[in-house]
Amino acid sequence: MTHTLGPELRRALAERVRYYHELGIYDFYRREPRLLELIEAQPASEMVSTSLFSTLSPSSQSESREEMAARKSAVVPATPTESVLEIVTAKPEYGVGDPATALRLIREDLGDCTRCKLHEQGRKQIVFGVGNPHAELMFVGEGPGADEDAQGEPFVGRAGQLLNNMIKAMGLRREDVYIANIVKCRPPGNRQPERDEAETCSPFLMRQIAAIKPKVLVALGATAAKNLLAINAPMTELRGRWYDFKPAGSDASWPGARLAVTYHPAFLLRDPRQKGEAWKDLQMVMKYLGIVPPKKAAE
Repeated sequence: MTHTLGPELRRALAERVRYYHELGIYDFYRREPRLLELIEAQPASEMVSTSLFSTLSPSSQSESREEMAARKSAVVPATPTESVLEIVTAKPEYGVGDPATALRLIREDLGDCTRCKLHEQGRKQIVFGVGNPHAELMFVGEGPGADEDAQGEPFVGRAGQLLNNMIKAMGLRREDVYIANIVKCRPPGNRQPERDEAETCSPFLMRQIAAIKPKVLVALGATAAKNLLAINAPMTELRGRWYDFKPAGSDASWPGARLAVTYHPAFLLRDPRQKGEAWKDLQMVMKYLGIVPPKKAAE
């Protein structure tokens, strides 16, 4: 049965798509046409759900996790005769082959971001990300702290110094990797990012990942891991395994990244006994990437 969108529904949907574009969300998904009947019966304000912005699965992902990801996918209903997706415009970096240029376009699109309440809560500047645009290895933390907020670069405080040492122990330099956070503005008091803040900022992180196309992502800490994987599990369950990770809308020729989870450097500063466990996680990463650590670090 063919459905046709009425003018009011079409206008409401177009307004909602523009709203998501202002938040930096560009990826939408089509479900079965039967869903259109349900959507037309709902208020326009409830037509589109929040987006997860990524497709991911651990090596043995359960059906319930797949269902959870599906429930969080943004939906735009479409019909063979009248496609609402014509409203959607491509990301500014779409089709750009050079990762450095793509990252610059994403940063310009982010602008002086006021999309969530963090911009009103004392941030000094946006902390976008830093490192090699062609990096095979990318680290993702939680959010900027006071030092990062002051300097505009992630991981430059005490936790950043420890991360630098971890990278050096792997036989790499900070300049060889790319470093970013779940949110790009400092949460007041260095608290954890709230759910709406993370969901608002995550699309830009996903676009950064899609532009860089790393071979490996390392989630630093539980907050980063849970936001990237959409899995609410303790670190003991999240660590020690690989997850497949590919942001929605990524280049089809890119197979995606492998994602590993380890402790946040700030946690290691509070509990140095866990440094050995974090080193095991990094060794797993090094083995996959074929990195041989310096002899001193290996000993």
